[in-house]
Amino acid sequence: MRKSVDTTNVEHYIWGGVSDGWRLFDTPGLSVIEERVPAGAGEEWHVHDTATQFFYVLEGTPQMQTADGIVELGPRRGVEIPSGLAHRFSNPGVEETRFLVVSTPNTRGDRRSIDVAQRTT
Repeated sequence: MRKSVDTTNVEHYIWGGVSDGWRLFDTPGLSVIEERVPAGAGEEWHVHDTATQFFYVLEGTPQMQTADGIVELGPRRGVEIPSGLAHRFSNPGVEETRFLVVSTPNTRGDRRSIDVAQRTT
Protein backbone atom coordinates (compact mmCIF):
# COMPACT_ATOMS: atom_id res chain seq x y z
CA MET A 1 0.00 0.00 0.00
CA ARG A 2 1.26 3.47 -0.84
CA LYS A 3 1.78 5.92 2.00
CA SER A 4 0.68 9.52 2.07
CA VAL A 5 3.46 12.08 2.24
CA ASP A 6 3.91 15.44 3.88
CA THR A 7 6.81 17.58 5.07
CA THR A 8 7.24 15.47 8.22
CA ASN A 9 8.00 12.16 6.51
CA VAL A 10 10.07 12.99 3.40
CA GLU A 11 13.65 14.08 2.71
CA HIS A 12 14.31 17.63 3.92
CA TYR A 13 17.17 19.89 2.85
CA ILE A 14 18.28 23.47 3.45
CA TRP A 15 19.37 25.68 0.59
CA GLY A 16 20.77 29.20 0.51
CA GLY A 17 21.42 28.92 4.23
CA VAL A 18 17.86 29.93 5.18
CA SER A 19 15.37 28.21 2.87
CA ASP A 20 13.85 24.73 3.18
CA GLY A 21 12.92 22.06 0.66
CA TRP A 22 10.98 18.82 1.06
CA ARG A 23 11.10 16.13 -1.66
CA LEU A 24 7.44 15.06 -1.78
CA PHE A 25 7.88 12.91 -4.90
CA ASP A 26 11.28 12.06 -6.35
CA THR A 27 11.88 9.84 -9.38
CA PRO A 28 14.29 10.25 -12.31
CA GLY A 29 11.45 11.37 -14.57
CA LEU A 30 9.52 13.66 -12.23
CA SER A 31 9.95 15.47 -8.94
CA VAL A 32 7.61 17.49 -6.74
CA ILE A 33 9.24 19.64 -4.08
CA GLU A 34 7.66 21.94 -1.52
CA GLU A 35 9.89 24.88 -0.63
CA ARG A 36 9.81 27.62 2.01
CA VAL A 37 11.66 30.90 1.46
CA PRO A 38 11.79 33.55 4.20
CA ALA A 39 11.13 37.22 3.49
CA GLY A 40 14.05 38.85 1.68
CA ALA A 41 15.67 35.57 0.57
CA GLY A 42 16.00 33.91 -2.82
CA GLU A 43 18.03 31.84 -5.24
CA GLU A 44 21.05 32.74 -7.31
CA TRP A 45 20.75 32.91 -11.09
CA HIS A 46 20.88 29.40 -12.56
CA VAL A 47 19.72 27.25 -15.45
CA HIS A 48 18.57 23.66 -15.96
CA ASP A 49 19.73 22.24 -19.29
CA THR A 50 17.25 19.36 -19.34
CA ALA A 51 14.43 19.92 -16.86
CA THR A 52 11.29 21.96 -17.38
CA GLN A 53 9.90 23.32 -14.13
CA PHE A 54 6.56 24.61 -12.94
CA PHE A 55 6.46 26.79 -9.80
CA TYR A 56 3.07 26.99 -8.03
CA VAL A 57 2.71 29.36 -5.08
CA LEU A 58 0.81 28.22 -1.98
CA GLU A 59 1.52 31.24 0.28
CA GLY A 60 3.25 34.59 -0.07
CA THR A 61 4.08 36.99 -2.90
CA PRO A 62 7.35 35.90 -4.54
CA GLN A 63 8.85 36.81 -7.90
CA MET A 64 10.38 34.82 -10.73
CA GLN A 65 13.06 36.67 -12.66
CA THR A 66 14.15 35.70 -16.18
CA ALA A 67 15.88 37.57 -19.01
CA ASP A 68 12.36 38.54 -20.16
CA GLY A 69 11.63 40.37 -16.90
CA ILE A 70 9.93 39.75 -13.57
CA VAL A 71 6.79 37.68 -13.04
CA GLU A 72 4.95 38.67 -9.85
CA LEU A 73 3.36 35.65 -8.20
CA GLY A 74 0.92 35.04 -5.38
CA PRO A 75 -1.23 32.28 -3.90
CA ARG A 76 -2.74 29.95 -6.50
CA ARG A 77 -0.56 31.38 -9.30
CA GLY A 78 2.21 29.60 -11.16
CA VAL A 79 4.81 29.98 -13.87
CA GLU A 80 6.57 27.54 -16.20
CA ILE A 81 10.32 27.72 -16.67
CA PRO A 82 11.38 25.76 -19.77
CA SER A 83 14.72 23.98 -19.88
CA GLY A 84 17.59 26.28 -20.82
CA LEU A 85 15.96 29.46 -19.46
CA ALA A 86 18.07 31.22 -16.83
CA HIS A 87 15.98 32.18 -13.82
CA ARG A 88 15.99 33.32 -10.22
CA PHE A 89 13.19 32.86 -7.66
CA SER A 90 13.05 35.44 -4.85
CA ASN A 91 10.81 36.56 -2.03
CA PRO A 92 10.92 40.36 -1.72
CA GLY A 93 7.81 40.30 0.48
CA VAL A 94 7.56 40.76 4.25
CA GLU A 95 6.22 37.25 4.91
CA GLU A 96 7.65 33.83 4.05
CA THR A 97 6.50 32.11 0.89
CA ARG A 98 5.72 28.44 0.27
CA PHE A 99 5.44 26.91 -3.15
CA LEU A 100 5.61 23.67 -5.12
CA VAL A 101 8.23 23.02 -7.79
CA VAL A 102 7.30 20.31 -10.28
CA SER A 103 10.23 19.27 -12.50
CA THR A 104 10.44 16.89 -15.43
CA PRO A 105 12.80 15.19 -15.60
CA ASN A 106 14.23 15.44 -12.08
CA THR A 107 16.72 18.31 -11.59
CA ARG A 108 19.35 16.33 -9.67
CA GLY A 109 22.65 17.05 -11.43
CA ASP A 110 20.92 19.43 -13.86
CA ARG A 111 21.58 22.81 -12.28
CA ARG A 112 24.25 25.27 -13.36
CA SER A 113 24.84 28.50 -11.48
CA ILE A 114 25.46 31.35 -13.88
CA ASP A 115 26.87 34.84 -13.75
CA VAL A 116 24.21 37.54 -13.98
CA ALA A 117 25.75 38.64 -17.30
CA GLN A 118 24.98 35.17 -18.74
CA ARG A 119 21.31 35.17 -17.80
CA THR A 120 20.10 35.73 -21.37
CA THR A 121 21.48 32.35 -22.51
